Amino acid sequence: MSSNHPTRLFVTGATGQLGRLVVEALLRTVPPGRIVAGVRDPASETARRIADLGVELRIADYGRPETLDAAFQGIGRLLMISSSEIGQRVAQHRNVIEAAKRAGIASVAYTSLLHADTTPLALGEEHRRTEALLRASGLPFTILRNGWYTENYTASIPAALAHGALLGCAGDGRIASAARADYADAAAAVLTGADASGAIHELAGDEAYTLAEFAAAVAELSGRPVAYRDLTEAAFKDALIGAGLPDAFAGLLSNSDAGAAKGALYDGGRTLAALIGRPTTPWRVTIKQALRS
Repeated sequence: MSSNHPTRLFVTGATGQLGRLVVEALLRTVPPGRIVAGVRDPASETARRIADLGVELRIADYGRPETLDAAFQGIGRLLMISSSEIGQRVAQHRNVIEAAKRAGIASVAYTSLLHADTTPLALGEEHRRTEALLRASGLPFTILRNGWYTENYTASIPAALAHGALLGCAGDGRIASAARADYADAAAAVLTGADASGAIHELAGDEAYTLAEFAAAVAELSGRPVAYRDLTEAAFKDALIGAGLPDAFAGLLSNSDAGAAKGALYDGGRTLAALIGRPTTPWRVTIKQALRS
């Protein structure tokens, strides 16, 4: 197959936690010759593993716009995974969108945030501005408004087990999270599915839980005492800083929990399950996997 085949699919941030799962999901239905993985460092271990699967690597660095024009040549559809560099996302996403337009890419899918247009989460602002850039670009686009990854909370299990407490400030807010692999499958489905320019998908897990229920499940499945301790937003931020997190990141995590208390991480539409053609991964299953790792 020619490298300039018009239906080649490009995944940005392909060595990231979500990106590499998207590549794996695509490979279940798409020949590797149709997939191009955008990476910063093609010599990295993760990049080499992707290349070993027969997927072409191209350097595509959001912060280095000169890399993007060459990277996007011959691409039909592009997945723009949101940058991990909070505070720089809008400028970096603009670089990608402008390069995609110059390259004549047929459609762009973007991983945004659940209910980005109305969310109280501070994270929402850069996503709203990126969505506005897409609308103004004239490019056909699809927006994947991803909810929370269950792994965002399972990452706290070791500390919760060590201290017998899961800390947060989400109150009784219900969180409809899904496994990262579920969102990756959704991105792959959009890249390979019928064009739906302008579609906005609000994506969340089929099941929802409070953090008290999450802590109780950790206790049950581990056989060790864990209770949820609800703090104020400020106290939770201080606890995160005390655990070694940078001030800005601690602030974003505590703000997100506070948003969850207001329903910001809940959606009951089950659009994610419909998009991937199966139920989302139960959150208790993700806890079990984390406890085994």
